[in-house]
Amino acid sequence: MGKFKVMKPVNEVDVSCVKYKEEDIKAPHLTGFLFKLFVKMLEAPLIGSLIVESLKKNNGMTQIFRNTVIPEEPMFRPVFPSQKPELDVVPVGEDESPVNRLETALKCLPQYDPSLSFQADSGSSFRYWKIRDYAYAYRSKLTTPSVVAEQIISIIEEFKYDKSPTPFLISFDANEVRKQAEASTHRFEQGHPISILDGVFITIKDDIDCLPHTTTGGTTWLHEERYVEKDSVVVSRLRSCGAILLGKANMHELGMGTSGNNSNYGTTRNPHSPERYTGGSSSGSAAIVASGLCPAALGTDGGGSVRIPASLCGVTGLKTTYGRTDMTGSLCAGGTVEVVSPLASSLEDTLLVYAVILGSSSADRLNLNPTPPCLPKLLSHNGGNAIGSLRLGKYTTWFNDVHSSDISDKCEDILKLLSNNHGCQVVEIVVPELEEMRAAHVVSIGSATLCSLTPYCEDGKTPKLSYDTRTSFAIFKSFSASDYIAAQCLRRRLMEYHMDIFKNVDVIVTPTCGMTAPLIPPEAVKNGETNFQVAAYLMRFVVAANLLGFPAISVPVGYDKGGMPIGLQIMGRPWAEATVLTLAAAVEELAPITKKPAVFHDVLSTKRIH
Repeated sequence: MGKFKVMKPVNEVDVSCVKYKEEDIKAPHLTGFLFKLFVKMLEAPLIGSLIVESLKKNNGMTQIFRNTVIPEEPMFRPVFPSQKPELDVVPVGEDESPVNRLETALKCLPQYDPSLSFQADSGSSFRYWKIRDYAYAYRSKLTTPSVVAEQIISIIEEFKYDKSPTPFLISFDANEVRKQAEASTHRFEQGHPISILDGVFITIKDDIDCLPHTTTGGTTWLHEERYVEKDSVVVSRLRSCGAILLGKANMHELGMGTSGNNSNYGTTRNPHSPERYTGGSSSGSAAIVASGLCPAALGTDGGGSVRIPASLCGVTGLKTTYGRTDMTGSLCAGGTVEVVSPLASSLEDTLLVYAVILGSSSADRLNLNPTPPCLPKLLSHNGGNAIGSLRLGKYTTWFNDVHSSDISDKCEDILKLLSNNHGCQVVEIVVPELEEMRAAHVVSIGSATLCSLTPYCEDGKTPKLSYDTRTSFAIFKSFSASDYIAAQCLRRRLMEYHMDIFKNVDVIVTPTCGMTAPLIPPEAVKNGETNFQVAAYLMRFVVAANLLGFPAISVPVGYDKGGMPIGLQIMGRPWAEATVLTLAAAVEELAPITKKPAVFHDVLSTKRIH
């Protein structure tokens, strides 16, 4: 058919003949005056269209969407076949109270030993304070939520650089934090804390509603058009457990970037190296956890936006199955790739926060028919008892396509340890049509974002957006209805490929990102930058979990030669969060965090309490 390509139906494709194609992004890296000029040209009626079409053609998108016949029917949101039950798990009810689910999660953890944290001399070892450490300190009257709150407030108020209250937060109210802490302290004094989360500080990404704060989405104006009248569903669940909601975390504007750059409120800096990016878009959420100011935070993940910053900042980030958490009250509500998910400094804290916030919306329960949520039995420090039976899928050529071999080597070392210590079997797999998957994801998330924001932008708000967001908008506006339908046909096709893979493996393992935290160009601080090559490295392995809705987690596994964190990604079958968390617990035990970030705050105590 000449220049047209006709795809075979999935069941006729011989995946053994698939050859891996390295990603080759052809686009300029621009900052400063040239970047601003480029955006002006993109937004010009005629020349802008020519530039965008050239970018799309040079990067294969024209071929994929305009010159390819796709035999599959469209799938407009992830639709999963029925799944087999997970092993060694504890079911929890979606209609149970968050406090009850939290109690169930606690029973799944190893017995708590305060001597591991509270000792006179911690020596040269480093570990983060965990949620159970806070609970022990409060119950033992070693400190109070109000005392800890004052330490956190004093640290936040010391930060003066950039424009936000801190590089971590867009919105912060010291009096509101004091009010919450005083109420929690009173409950402890009365001997009636609500739950293990009572008095524990948690930060909320600024695209999730959390009273009394506005929701800006990282913009300077959205809160003037969209009013917050109540907490989002996930925030209300945290609040019902007594968690102290610290404030609204900084983020890449409207979640439309992977670096975490935000010229409106100041770019969040990586606690391991302040001259480097955190990753995005949940940049503030990851950084504030990595810095020790709180043990957990909420983010949203539409294109790796939880897992990328978790990997770059050396913390844990879970992306749940699409529909497992209720998106009501977030800017991402109504999308088909995004979820609200937790970031935490440890696997057990990830599990505890996940147990609180899980629960599908009534619409998703009806439309997606989710399997009942389960929690893993992590009763020993090396994870659950079912680890040895797990089969880990690895696409070696893809796995090794990274910026530095430090990344693939560290991840490979962990796979060997899982095999040697637990008996996990590593199975070689092939993931076809990765280029098509990336393109389908861009069209899917871009079209949904554009749809939700077009009324505001048509009202003259586009010039108030940052230059990199305007670059994304110019590209998104070029997508046609036929491009969107083709992307959804590819989504169904890719779902079939992955469900075939999951017939033979339990999880797919990759590095989380293809590079560690990139440097922040000084000239990008004021007006941002466009760097599609870096974005491609950061997103290389994360897209499938968003486009197809699978659960996935990033777990720290070590550091590169420059001391920057590296993450391993574990992606599981639909609704199989428990399996993903089980394997992640084993990884954490094999590769504990050992390096204190350059920016770290010991808020529970200035020194370990005896």
